[in-house]
Amino acid sequence: MGTRETILAGIRRRQGRGGDRPAQAELQELGGYLSEHPRGPAPGIEGDLVARFRARAEANASTTERVASEREVPAAVARYLATQGLPNAGCVWPQLGRLDWTGAGLALEPRAANGADAVGVSGVFCALAETGTLVVVSAPATPSTVSLLPETHVAVVPVARLVAHMEDAWELLRAELGQLPRAVNFISGPSRTGDIEQTIILGAHGPYRVHVVLVG
Repeated sequence: MGTRETILAGIRRRQGRGGDRPAQAELQELGGYLSEHPRGPAPGIEGDLVARFRARAEANASTTERVASEREVPAAVARYLATQGLPNAGCVWPQLGRLDWTGAGLALEPRAANGADAVGVSGVFCALAETGTLVVVSAPATPSTVSLLPETHVAVVPVARLVAHMEDAWELLRAELGQLPRAVNFISGPSRTGDIEQTIILGAHGPYRVHVVLVG
């Protein structure tokens, strides 16, 4: 038994678990508990999820735009950056590298972000209508730095990936990914702090601005 297994076995004994019972049996039991465990009360979401998401996202100091198809996304991003007087260069999720960024006049490289990137364009795993929150998971094709390091974060959100509540997001993660990724980030507008005289300052620990392009 390796060092890691020895440590985990000791923890299991202290918890009164383990013994002759295989770990796989406990994992199956835990999976059953998660799938059958009743959800707590949640507020009802009336009407259109897209309208609710946009209202809550804008209340969080994000801006939003809606386009009909994915082909329109590069032009929408270019339009936003030009309107705000922002650079047209930066990074984009490798997952979105197939879009025609060059044709829209943008120099977005499909890679993780570095300290020099002013703009980062990401997708999402899903988004929450209840709170206007983006849910982003880490993977080689979806590096977390793209949404965390640049001063401007533009998120591409297919309307088909909108869910009502956070609980729906976790269910979707378990159903589609099986094993959770290294990081799951919930982003509700620009980074902010109220530490100094209880005055809200945007961009304290991440992007100053978040713009959402809804697709579909």
